[in-house]
Amino acid sequence: MVKLENSNNIALSDSIVNLDHGDPTAYEEYWRKMGDRCTVTIRGCDLMSYFSDIKNLCWFMEPELAEAIKELHGVVGNAATEDRYIVVGTGSTQLCQAAVHALSSLAGTQPVSVVAAAPYYSTYVEETSYVRSGMYKWEGDAWGFDKKGPYIELVTSPNNPDGTIRETVVNRPDDDEAKVIHDFAYYWPHYTPITRRQDHDIMLFTFSKITGHAGSRIGWALVKDKEVAQKMVEYIMVNSIGVSKESQVRTAKILKVLKETCKTETENFFKYGREMMKNRWEKLREVVKESDVFTLPKYPEAYCNFFGKSLESYPAFAWLGTKEETDLVSDLRRQKVMSRAGERCGSDKKHVRVSMLSREDVFNVFLERLANMKFIKSIDL
Repeated sequence: MVKLENSNNIALSDSIVNLDHGDPTAYEEYWRKMGDRCTVTIRGCDLMSYFSDIKNLCWFMEPELAEAIKELHGVVGNAATEDRYIVVGTGSTQLCQAAVHALSSLAGTQPVSVVAAAPYYSTYVEETSYVRSGMYKWEGDAWGFDKKGPYIELVTSPNNPDGTIRETVVNRPDDDEAKVIHDFAYYWPHYTPITRRQDHDIMLFTFSKITGHAGSRIGWALVKDKEVAQKMVEYIMVNSIGVSKESQVRTAKILKVLKETCKTETENFFKYGREMMKNRWEKLREVVKESDVFTLPKYPEAYCNFFGKSLESYPAFAWLGTKEETDLVSDLRRQKVMSRAGERCGSDKKHVRVSMLSREDVFNVFLERLANMKFIKSIDL
């Protein structure tokens, strides 16, 4: 059984543990140790204009952020930035909506079908359905999609919720109406081996899942096609008239510090993050093994170009399943553990998505409750 390691966590023993959302507070301790190195001073007269760089296609993006993004991708080697337009957004959520809007507006016929292979990121359903746009329509699971006409496939790799490495599923290479948006929110070395430098038409990234700074609400897209990038910028202009400059400046500062830590052994953020994720996954797998009731995916090792050796994946979310015929999200709720229902991700009641990015004390309480769970098997009379 996993023990609570800190006496200060007694207050957590009866509280609700919310692991439904991927709130990345796990990295607070690392950034606390960095002291004032990421501190940004903004005077009252700074950053007052809507405009950042009127010569740039994305005119509301701070030049120092664009530079920091290129430098970090260059050091990590996870994505190509040459001959691309960088579009900054209020998190990758806004950017995904902007990309779907852009591709749909350029399609020959509408509504454009939007699909993702199950289990998929549940928010994709909400993003494409909430405003009830006539330009595009959520069509569900890509595995069974065979509808004619233009479509957009959303590919998340590593996948949210199950952590697997994904490619396109529909695969119509000769179809000019087939478009793909690649979401690489978790394609960073603390979560998965960096096996290649990704090179796709539209690639989305988010500050929150790299460093844990979700409150800054910053994401960016690397876009090949100028017209698509322009349409995305237009969407963001109408939706929010740009992106917070204060958040951009803070993000640029932290990304530059992060890049510098990659050169050291003692402060390397990705090394720190990987060790933390490895430790958590080992603890979770121990509980699952002892229970003989729960299941977790297995991830093959792969050579990581960033670390220079073969490594396993330690995803930001656990795709927890059960061997019993039960509603797992309800079972966990009775233990005061909130999780994301598998049905919301296009799967079944026997699976849930659990965040691995909570604070350490919260994660340990979750492990203890999971270890103490009991299932009552039905008896046929």
